Amino acid sequence: MSVVPRRVSKKHKFVADGLFFAELNSFLTRELYEDGYSGVEVRVTPQKTEVIIRATRTKSVLGEKGKRIRELTAVVTKRFGLKEGSIELFAERVLHRGLCAISQAESLRYKLLHGLAVRRACYGVMRFVMENDAKGCEIIISGKLRSQRAKAMKFCDGYMKKSGFASSLYVDKAVRSVLLKSGVLGIKVAIMLPHDPTGKKGPKTLLPDVVTVLKPKKDNVLTPPPFTSTAGTAVAQPVAPAPFYQQEVVEEQYANE
Repeated sequence: MSVVPRRVSKKHKFVADGLFFAELNSFLTRELYEDGYSGVEVRVTPQKTEVIIRATRTKSVLGEKGKRIRELTAVVTKRFGLKEGSIELFAERVLHRGLCAISQAESLRYKLLHGLAVRRACYGVMRFVMENDAKGCEIIISGKLRSQRAKAMKFCDGYMKKSGFASSLYVDKAVRSVLLKSGVLGIKVAIMLPHDPTGKKGPKTLLPDVVTVLKPKKDNVLTPPPFTSTAGTAVAQPVAPAPFYQQEVVEEQYANE
């Protein structure tokens, strides 16, 4: 008797894929926060599932002779009950870490954990982001910063889109929390990406409020061929009238005289 495979509805499949991604991202965030973890991408192929881990320090993610990446693969396989060899983990280096909000939020979290002052840490991260050709940067830290009274501090620089489709396309955001002796601090980092026609540093699409002024085209004055009379002698043709803006200039000259 053959076993009929159970059909899964699309709704349940999307929910299961979302749970898998959320739990995997949470696990890698806790495990690789010191290695500049900057996000994960899951690609499902008919043969196997490929998980691409983006980080600033890929050597430490891979480990000595690929030992650490194999350990992570074994943990993920066991946790989700997958067949051995059905999932594979890769490490990809972040090319522009100054334009990655997750990377900068983790960097700020790491600085605060090691006792650096809040203002100094935030200004250092913001300066690094703006030096990497970002259009704007915004950092918000909330919690018990100095005294027992909780408050929020905002650090801004450059240009930042807050609403509309452009904000979802151009602004990269990340939220992290850091546990200190005084309590939990919340970190929000938003980076306004630059326009890049190649699509490496930022989106290819131009901002809707960018207006490009084109140079005016030159007026091509057509000169008609010389008119010949029946006698065979050339007759001078009337000169074509000058363009309107040239007439204004001539009139101004006569007025000045």
